Amino acid sequence: MALGKVRPVTTDEILTELLDGLALRGPFLTEAAARVVRRILDDESVTVHSQSRESFLAGLSFYEQRSDKGYSLVDCVSMTTMRRQGITEVLTNDRHFILEGFKVLLR
Repeated sequence: MALGKVRPVTTDEILTELLDGLALRGPFLTEAAARVVRRILDDESVTVHSQSRESFLAGLSFYEQRSDKGYSLVDCVSMTTMRRQGITEVLTNDRHFILEGFKVLLR
């Protein structure tokens, strides 16, 4: 898939989710994930929004508002960050983003 000229944006929470997801998959994947996250953090073309009390509380409020949807807190933080930044497109296959009106680029 060609994305053209884009400026990737992510959050500390997403990077944490990646690391957590691979933590019990053995040292090879754990170390590979850590290298990928370090490269992302060092890449000036990628914007990584820092985790903060403000982002946590915004995500928590949205999580509470959507308690019937089964959204994860990380998804809620991502969605509130995206809305705050005016981001409408997302690289995910998570249908929850579609439900919230975002354009999902992976299917």
